[in-house]
Amino acid sequence: MTMRQAFCSFTLILAFLLHCTKILAQPAAAPAQPAGPTAAPAAPSPPTPIVLPFPADGPAQSGPTDVTKILEKAGHFTLFIRLLKSTSVIDQIEHQLNETNSGLTIFAPPDDAFSALSSGTLNSLSDGQKELLMQFHVLSSYIPLARFKTVSNPLRTNAGDNSKYAYQLNVTAHPSSLNISTGIINATASGIVYSDGQLAIYQVDKVLLPWSLFGAKPPASAPAPAPAPTKPVKQSAGTAEDDSPGDNDKKSASGAVSLRGKQNVVLVGAVVAAAAIFCS
Repeated sequence: MTMRQAFCSFTLILAFLLHCTKILAQPAAAPAQPAGPTAAPAAPSPPTPIVLPFPADGPAQSGPTDVTKILEKAGHFTLFIRLLKSTSVIDQIEHQLNETNSGLTIFAPPDDAFSALSSGTLNSLSDGQKELLMQFHVLSSYIPLARFKTVSNPLRTNAGDNSKYAYQLNVTAHPSSLNISTGIINATASGIVYSDGQLAIYQVDKVLLPWSLFGAKPPASAPAPAPAPTKPVKQSAGTAEDDSPGDNDKKSASGAVSLRGKQNVVLVGAVVAAAAIFCS
C-alpha cells in the first residue's frame, strides 16, 4: 500500500514537472508595437492643365514665320487664308510677327465654319468691314494655352475697341477646350494648329462675329435736358425809379428849370429896385 502511494505521488510530481517545462519552453509574446504616427493627408492634386490636340504632323518653320504656309500645311483653312489675303490682314500679321516682339494669337475657323454661316453673311460686308472681321480673329500678343486661365476679359483684338457694342471678345478656359464668346456667337477652340513661343494658332469651330458688325445697334442715349429759364429778379418801385434812365433824365431837367426860375426872380427884383431908385 505504501509502495503504491509513493508510486502515485512520484507519477504526479513527474507530470507536473513535464508541464512546467513545456510552459517555460514557450517564447514570450512580443510586446505590442506602439501606434505609428498618423499618416499625413494627401496633397491636393494640381489643377488639371488644358489639353488640346496638336496636329499629327506639325509644320516645320525655317526663317521668318509664314502664317499662310502654316495654315496651308494644316489644311482646311482655304477660305480663311483667302480672306486674310484679300483684306491685307495677312501683311499686318507678318509685319507684327517679324518686326515686333509681342507675338500674336490667331483664332482660325476652318472651311466648314464659313460654310455654316447664313447665306450672304460675308457678301453683305464692305471691304473695310471684312478687314475688321479678320482683325477680330487676331490678338496682338502671344497667349499660350495655360495663360488663358488667368487672362483678363474682354481681350483686345486687332480690330480695336473692345467695349460691349464694338469688338468684345471673352475667353473662358476649361480642361479640354476654350470657350469664346463675342456677344453674337459662342465658339470653341478645339485644337492647336501651331505654337512656337511667338505665334499661337488655335482652331475654332465657328467664325467669330463681332457685335459691331452683326449685332443690333445700341440704344441712343437720351439728350440732356435743356436748362430751365432763369426768372427775372423783381425790383421795388423805389429802386426801379432810381435806376431808370428816363427818371434820371427827368430829374436833371426839373433841376435845370428850377435854377432858371431862381435866376429870373433875381433879375426881376434887380429891375424893380433900379426903377424905384430912379423915380425917387
